[in-house]
Amino acid sequence: MTATTAGSALRAQGALLVVTVAWGSTFVVVQQVTREVPITDFLGLRFGIAAVLMFVIRPRALSQLTKEQRGHGLMLGLFLTAGFLLQTFGLARTTPTISAFITGLFVVFTPIAAWVLMRRAIEPLTWVGVALAVVGLAFLSLRGWSIGFGEILTLFGAIAFALHIVNLGRWATRESAYGLAVIQLGVVSVVCSALGCLDGFELPQSKANWLAVVFLAIFATAIAFFVQTWAQSVISPTRAAVVMTMEPVFATLFAVLFIDEPITVRIVIGALCVLAAMYLVELGPRHAEDAAIQRLEM
Repeated sequence: MTATTAGSALRAQGALLVVTVAWGSTFVVVQQVTREVPITDFLGLRFGIAAVLMFVIRPRALSQLTKEQRGHGLMLGLFLTAGFLLQTFGLARTTPTISAFITGLFVVFTPIAAWVLMRRAIEPLTWVGVALAVVGLAFLSLRGWSIGFGEILTLFGAIAFALHIVNLGRWATRESAYGLAVIQLGVVSVVCSALGCLDGFELPQSKANWLAVVFLAIFATAIAFFVQTWAQSVISPTRAAVVMTMEPVFATLFAVLFIDEPITVRIVIGALCVLAAMYLVELGPRHAEDAAIQRLEM
C-alpha cells in the first residue's frame, strides 16, 4: 500500500469514527421521536430531507452516474431501507443500548456476507467471533427461553446492514460516492413515505421533534451517509465495519447520560461478548483487505 493510499485510509477511518458519534446519538433521539410520529412517516421525512438537501447542493451528481451505477444505488437503497425499518421497529420494542449492540452484530455478519457474495475466505477467528456474538446476543435478548420480538427485528436489521456494507464496498468509487448516497437516501424516503401514506402521513407536532428530525436528517443521514459512501471507496467493507463498532458504545453513553437507562450485569456481559466478537473479526490477516483497497482505487 502506498503512503498516499495509507493516508487516505487513515482519513476515511477517522471520518467514519466521527460519524459513529452521530449515529450513536440516534438510538435515544429516534426512540423519543417515534413515540409521537409513526415509524414509516418519520423515516420517510428524515431521509427525504437528507436526499433533497444533498441533491440541491450537487444537482449534477445523479446525471454523472452511469445506468449501472444508478441500478447499484437502487439496490443499496433497498438494503438500507430494510435495515432501517427493521432496526426502528425493533427499537420501539427494546432499549437503545440493546438495540445498538444487536445492530452492531453487522460487523460479524459482514465477512459472512462477503463470503456468500464475493467468495472471500472466512478466517478461523471469524467463526470464533460468530460464537461469541451468539453468546452476547443470548445475554442481551433472551427472556427466559424466548427472545424478544424487538430483538429479532433488530437482528434481521443487522443482517440487512451487513449486506449494504458489503455491496457498498463492491460498487462505490470516489467519483460515484455522492450520487450513490443521494439515490440511497431517496429510495429509503420513497419506500417509507409510500408505506406511511397507506394510513395517512403524519408530521411531527412539537418543535422539539422537528428539531430532532432536522438534526437526524442533516448530521446523522446526509453528512453521515456521504462520509460512509466515500470512506468505503477507500477502505474495505470489513475495516469500515470494525470502525463502526464504536456506534453501540456511544449509544450506551448517550442512553445513560440522557435517559438514565439502567445498565444491568446481563447487559454488560452481552455487550462485552458482542464487542469481543467484533474485534476478533478484525484480527484476521489484512491481505484480503489491502487487495480490496487497491481494487477500489483503480
